[in-house]
Amino acid sequence: MRRLIRSTLILLVAAAAGFCRVPAAKAASSPSPSLPPVSDAASYAAGSNSIKAHELVSAAINMTDSERALKLLWQATELDPTLDEPYMYLALFYDSRSQFDKVIEVYQKLLKYQPREATAYINIGEAYMSFSPPKFDSALPYYLKALQVEPTNSFAALRIGELYAQKGDAYRAEALRYLNLARSGRSKNPTSAAEADRVLHEMGAS
Repeated sequence: MRRLIRSTLILLVAAAAGFCRVPAAKAASSPSPSLPPVSDAASYAAGSNSIKAHELVSAAINMTDSERALKLLWQATELDPTLDEPYMYLALFYDSRSQFDKVIEVYQKLLKYQPREATAYINIGEAYMSFSPPKFDSALPYYLKALQVEPTNSFAALRIGELYAQKGDAYRAEALRYLNLARSGRSKNPTSAAEADRVLHEMGAS
């Protein structure tokens, strides 16, 4: 089965030797705000943690020591569990080393705090598909959840259709349903639509 590019792994910033340099997050270089009223203390603390998390990410991605960088990125996910960047860099790093179990761990943690993030479900599915041999049955529920969260996600529909097609004639109806859904979004995702066309043609259903 052809492996498509992951939806969120598009920055290509984690080389096999370590993390590359990118501009520091704006929040990290901004001047510290004045102390807020006591009633806003919780909001101030949350904002402070977010700034600290950005600073940790900026430091991590400029390091040449991968082990130290990983520790800082994991620490950033503790300071601000809703911040996307540390999860993305962690996943890129582990993916570049084919540590797909760690990619899954990263996105599962993200989903605890952002359960409506469709691309996180998709990336877990892609990680399961990257094992050798691929773990089809483990991947399928995550693609289904992604489509539940985002019903117009053509990539999720494509993957579901492909996986049902792998299961054989007993699941042909389900495969056709999701593959046709994938190609119905051609204007937004022509790549997924074209792949759905190919699979349908191979099934004799185009």
